[in-house]
Amino acid sequence: MTKVDYRLNALVDAGLAAVGPLPQLAGLAASNGATLIQYRDKTACTRAMIETAQAIRAALAGTGVPLVVNDRVDVALAAGADGVHLGADDMDAVTARRLLGPGAIIGLTVKNAADAERAGRAPVDYACIGGVFETLSKVNPDPPVGLEGFSGLRAQLRALNPALPVGAIAGIDLARISAVIAAGADGVAVISAAFRAPDVVAATRALRQAVDAALGRRPA
Repeated sequence: MTKVDYRLNALVDAGLAAVGPLPQLAGLAASNGATLIQYRDKTACTRAMIETAQAIRAALAGTGVPLVVNDRVDVALAAGADGVHLGADDMDAVTARRLLGPGAIIGLTVKNAADAERAGRAPVDYACIGGVFETLSKVNPDPPVGLEGFSGLRAQLRALNPALPVGAIAGIDLARISAVIAAGADGVAVISAAFRAPDVVAATRALRQAVDAALGRRPA
């Protein structure tokens, strides 16, 4: 398994195209505090996704920050990405691990107890719980789990796999970082808080500083 630094997962979603080129946004985030970049596109054709993922990978060269592709194992393989992030309806983690190899990063979304049970026993490198709060970045039919729900799912994951890094996603901004870290998150996943801010560089740096400070306050 690969050790993943999940402190700040910056998602470059296709919806950000109006803000700027996705590779440029990814490069800015990676150079200013993001520890993981995730490329997500729910509508593009396979060829376009591969080309975009390759361009993002090129933009990350020299930063040391890995790239994972949301949902698409085939795109991750074709683009030479570092791994994938899988939801409950995507390829199972065992098959993805077989295809991608032992060194690839594989992450799973956790929305409920069944997901947590699966993730805690799967050959994965991190899990991300959410949505924690309401978000406008993605249509989500499931209600937010809230901080209490997050804490419960985090405890379930910890019981199954104590070393698994666990992130929090959805509706997380600078003001909420301290609370989600206190609830057990090892880091946060953001879109709008970084990329829709007036200054992407300043916002990313502030988010990373807030995560580090909150982790520093948490008992060992």
